[in-house]
Amino acid sequence: MTVTYTARVANARFGGFSQLLLLWRGSIYKLLWRELLCFLALYMALSAAYRFVLTEGQKRYFEKLVIYCDQYASLIPVSFVLGFYVTLVVHRWWNQYLCMPLPDALMCVVAGTVHGSDERGRLYRRTLMRYAGLSAVLILRSVSTAVFKRFPTIDHVVEAGFMTREERKKFENLNSSYNKYWVPCVWFSNLAAQARREGRIRDNSALKLLLEELTVFRSKCGMLFHYDWISVPLVYTQVVTIAVYSYFLACLIGRQFLDPAQGYQGHNLDLCVPIFTLLQFFFYAGWLKVAEQLINPFGEDDDDFETNFLIDRNFQVSMLAVDEMYDDLAMLEKDLYWDATEARAPYTAATAFLLQQPSFQGSTFDITLPKEDMQFQRLDGVDGPLGEAHGDFLQRLLPVGAGMAAGGLLGRRLSLMRRKNSCVSETSTAASCACAGALDGAAPECGCGDQLLESGLREPEPELPAGSELPVPGPAVEPFTTVPMPAPRGPAPPWLPSPIGEEEESLA
Repeated sequence: MTVTYTARVANARFGGFSQLLLLWRGSIYKLLWRELLCFLALYMALSAAYRFVLTEGQKRYFEKLVIYCDQYASLIPVSFVLGFYVTLVVHRWWNQYLCMPLPDALMCVVAGTVHGSDERGRLYRRTLMRYAGLSAVLILRSVSTAVFKRFPTIDHVVEAGFMTREERKKFENLNSSYNKYWVPCVWFSNLAAQARREGRIRDNSALKLLLEELTVFRSKCGMLFHYDWISVPLVYTQVVTIAVYSYFLACLIGRQFLDPAQGYQGHNLDLCVPIFTLLQFFFYAGWLKVAEQLINPFGEDDDDFETNFLIDRNFQVSMLAVDEMYDDLAMLEKDLYWDATEARAPYTAATAFLLQQPSFQGSTFDITLPKEDMQFQRLDGVDGPLGEAHGDFLQRLLPVGAGMAAGGLLGRRLSLMRRKNSCVSETSTAASCACAGALDGAAPECGCGDQLLESGLREPEPELPAGSELPVPGPAVEPFTTVPMPAPRGPAPPWLPSPIGEEEESLA
């Protein structure tokens, strides 16, 4: 069924797709040759009647009809309607394939969660996967003509080994007028619960994982049923079909070659075969044929899904995975690169050139910058430690008032921020610990807090004229009242100061 040409176009080369034009199976020629011959035969019959059968008066009337049809045929939006329709059909076609119920994930979970090397454990695993395969056969038999021809009755399903006679009785005795493809999934759930009660499934997490994979499998079967039930709206298919056929019906008349002696505009050349009209028919009608073939991929066209092959493949691999391959492991050995610091698989002579190509590091890996552009810049352009520059920048942003110099709340906040920045910017861990101890009320050892307090809160002394004496200092006045800091709530890294909000609460 499926026409595969992937290997032919693995490498792009000159004239690579031209080889595909010679294929017949699954080609547009095989789909369209009958319609193309009919269109060409009708065109040539009208052309012969115009040239040899009609009288002069009838020829003049036919010529006016040709000009009229050619003028108004372009009003039919064939490209827009047909393009959107084919896009919708192709998207739907691929989504239907993604909904094909494949048992690969389910069989791995069954092999890993349903334990037991005895006959009872083997029976559990094989029966679970047989129920999954039976559900897939029942739904594919409902939507695919090829599968229905293979299993036309339930007796054929029983004879093929997907269902036992006892299971058939239960299946037929179930009173339901709807499609019963879901019944084997319920049997699967009941059997998995029984295996859990017997200890074949060792915990509820494994049972949950098994039922989740079953739910994914069953949902794909359900989606196939809904895709078969809900088609592309018939009105849209009718609009597209009428648009294409009416357009080329108008082209049968409007694209006729007229007598050049009559002097009609655009009819200076007389040919028997309309080359470009045939190409246009080939493209538009072929586009419609693509949608006609892909709108139901469960038939027997060349590019329809190979459903019977999938049934055989899925049933075989699922039984192998849960039966013969159960608990079948090779002896553990050291791999070839056990002692290698850099594991790399060898290359053949045909692929050795790949070793010379550098690995991709990123799109910015090769960007170069001048040396002067790679220097970090301070926020205020002043040389010095980054913490001090940051504190000065904050001081410039905050408003400075009389209350700040006198020990107001705003000044104390700025003082705390400066002390924190100074402690964070220390390069030595021991110095940072000393600063942190000073903030907690311990005896300071580094003295960085006093220097920053003096530099941040002390007013600059006025310059004295030459020859004058310094005034006698009076009693020292504390710029603000010292408040003991609360103890930290818990151990913290020495480089991380306590939040400002906690100190503000104590200061308030």
